[in-house]
Amino acid sequence: MSGSTGERSFADIITSIRYWVIHSITIPSLLIVGWLFVSTGLAYDVFGSPRPNEYFTESRQGIPLITGHFDPLEQLDEFSRSFRRPPMTIDRTYPIFTVRWLAVHELAVPTISFLGSISEMQFIQR
Repeated sequence: MSGSTGERSFADIITSIRYWVIHSITIPSLLIVGWLFVSTGLAYDVFGSPRPNEYFTESRQGIPLITGHFDPLEQLDEFSRSFRRPPMTIDRTYPIFTVRWLAVHELAVPTISFLGSISEMQFIQR
């Protein structure tokens, strides 16, 4: 019984114009952010996984399976060393709008607007 606690019913929430205004912006933005997170390679860097073209190199054509029962950490270290790339040279001149800037702002803007709308709804009901 949603009326006894003062909560709005689910049907009332999803038929609200405010709900659709907020979610018509945040849901596509989050989908775009997820796409950018993977397509820019940031997901691979954050989680330390190799990119799809780095699984099989010229020097390593086999599947990296851990087969030793007594030295699995050594094998894991060996596999992770083979996935690491040499550090790139750092260019200190940055353009104003980069893919990283867009990804951060595509994530931050909907999150802030969503948190703002939640806090606004809490103050409206009081």
